[in-house]
Amino acid sequence: MMTDNTEDKTGPEGKKKHRPSVAVGLWIIKRVERILMYFSVVDDQPFCEPADFAWAGYLEENWEAIRAELERLLEHPENIPNFQDISKDQTNLTRDDRWKTFFLYGYGFKFDANCSQCPETTRIIEQIPGMFTALFSVLAPGKRIPRHRGPYKGLLRGHLALIVPEPKQDCWIQVGDETRHWEEGKSMVFDDTFKHQVQNNTDGTRVVLFLDVLRPLRFPGSLFNKLILQLIRWSPFIQDARRNQQAWEKRLGA
Repeated sequence: MMTDNTEDKTGPEGKKKHRPSVAVGLWIIKRVERILMYFSVVDDQPFCEPADFAWAGYLEENWEAIRAELERLLEHPENIPNFQDISKDQTNLTRDDRWKTFFLYGYGFKFDANCSQCPETTRIIEQIPGMFTALFSVLAPGKRIPRHRGPYKGLLRGHLALIVPEPKQDCWIQVGDETRHWEEGKSMVFDDTFKHQVQNNTDGTRVVLFLDVLRPLRFPGSLFNKLILQLIRWSPFIQDARRNQQAWEKRLGA
């Protein structure tokens, strides 16, 4: 839900501008990360091996059940909001209706109305230790997400590929200098604080189950990380997105 992206408006000296509350938060977090990485069990690298994470294999075992619930959602795409409708700061990454997100969890907050539509997916993701955010990320044909940096190394990002259009070599993600392609039913784990971009240069729709999961850390780094994430949860940035999601659910209910 948070991104420190490369397409922010810039001032006369070429420096990125953020809302003051976001700018202060990012300044603090980037310094906290230096301490955090001392305790990291995972190397500081763009991609991780999914086999090193039990939850990645668990998702793969259950991917068909998750996809079945996704397919029911896609029967009514008008009920899936654009990313920027939920997180207004994403307008630096996307302004059209070709990147849609269906949130189940966002920074630890559960969205009950959405979860009730995907009970099996919800049951599965709630078994993942340290699951912090979970959503369906729907990328329309021709959509490009420009290079950007995730905000905080205390989380790792997971993608479970559910729908991958052909030719799949034309639908890709680049993290740092490494480019990879999704494969249906397979997981991908990466560090989104490396600059990354996504392109769907096909005529089909790409959908992944998108998760943020706690980075494995030695104690006391693990405790420190949970404290920082708790502070982030209550930041204006996250609370704005939470209210927007709740407002969207109310409109649909009405």
